Amino acid sequence: MARITVDRPHNLGIEAARGKAEKLAERLAREYDVRYQWKGDTLEFKRSGADGWLAVSEDRVLLQLNLGLLLSVMSGKIKSEIEDVLDKELDA
Repeated sequence: MARITVDRPHNLGIEAARGKAEKLAERLAREYDVRYQWKGDTLEFKRSGADGWLAVSEDRVLLQLNLGLLLSVMSGKIKSEIEDVLDKELDA
């Protein structure tokens, strides 16, 4: 099992950052059958072979993703894609 952690600062404020996280979660739900729910300012998500959370604050987002055995072999590529998407989405 592999664990990916990504921490990114932002200047969006909490509401705008939550909005971007929601749109990203909706896309993941459509494309990868990800189930998600908000618990406070933390978006929890799960699909077969992976689960994790994305915590949103006024000036940071912190993501943790746990990959099952099959997906863990692609952890480097997955982390790189997550970093690219977060960098693009959080660039205000």
